[in-house]
Amino acid sequence: MGYTGKDTGISTAKIRKVKKRIPSSPGDIVFNIFNYAFFSIFTIICFFPFYYLFINTISDNELIKAGRITFLPKGIHFDNYLALTSVSNLGSSIMVSIARTLIGTLIMVLASAFVGYLVTKTEMWGRKVWYRLLVVTMYFNAGLIPWYLNMSMLGLTNSFLGYIIPSIVAPYNIILVKTYIESIPAELEESASIDGAGYISRFKVIIFPLCKPILATIAIFGALGHWNSFTDSMILMSGAPKLYTLQYRLYVYLNQSSNLAALMKSGSGITSDMVQQALNTRTIKFTVAMVSIIPILLVYPFLQRYFEKGIMIGAVKG
Repeated sequence: MGYTGKDTGISTAKIRKVKKRIPSSPGDIVFNIFNYAFFSIFTIICFFPFYYLFINTISDNELIKAGRITFLPKGIHFDNYLALTSVSNLGSSIMVSIARTLIGTLIMVLASAFVGYLVTKTEMWGRKVWYRLLVVTMYFNAGLIPWYLNMSMLGLTNSFLGYIIPSIVAPYNIILVKTYIESIPAELEESASIDGAGYISRFKVIIFPLCKPILATIAIFGALGHWNSFTDSMILMSGAPKLYTLQYRLYVYLNQSSNLAALMKSGSGITSDMVQQALNTRTIKFTVAMVSIIPILLVYPFLQRYFEKGIMIGAVKG
């Protein structure tokens, strides 16, 4: 007579009670103490740079300049953050960065998902050739000057599309998606194929919903890349200051402040208004860095669980 499974709940409860009654050995206790201590220290080490950065943005500027801020803030104020509001066109730069991050990441994720799905199909014409050509682009490129000339000939300089189009195809992300899709049971797609569903329908109904972990992973990669990038603003948007990203706008502000500090030391060409508005460059660096990373720190915790699962499964094989 087979086991019916009716006593599963009781058995599970009994097992839990037995586990609770089993005493931990001295070795287990030492290991747990060492384990918790190690990861607690590691967490503090990882968190402390952000904490140190933050307390140096809200402390007295003279104390910061003297290097007297270590573990606790002193002379708390928020003038450093308020000073950034005086940066010209800061609001438009924030909107450009947000728009670039959202639109660029969305299009990149959709493109990576669909291309990653296509290269898993053995019936795709020239699949191996196209896939290898895609991988080659990860290791070889023409260089900065040919890239700029190409962007210029395509009309992508001084244009918002210059931020979006070059980032649509991301070979590494496509490889992650391809590997993840190959881990999905083929029977799911085959059943839909038998029912007459085409490639687009199968991708939209079956594959895409199952790829949420890896898509969240590459979305983090894409969003970080778009949000932190400023060299393309410097190279491509020289004639369109209204399209400067937040990162590049803050970079320009930091350089201006550094130049102003150098002029103050030389004692020439400085007005009283400029002296009063100037902050020490170390404080500006801390404040600029903090403003740049705050959005990422706010978004990442919500995607972390997807990131962990996606990066482990998507990186098993290429």
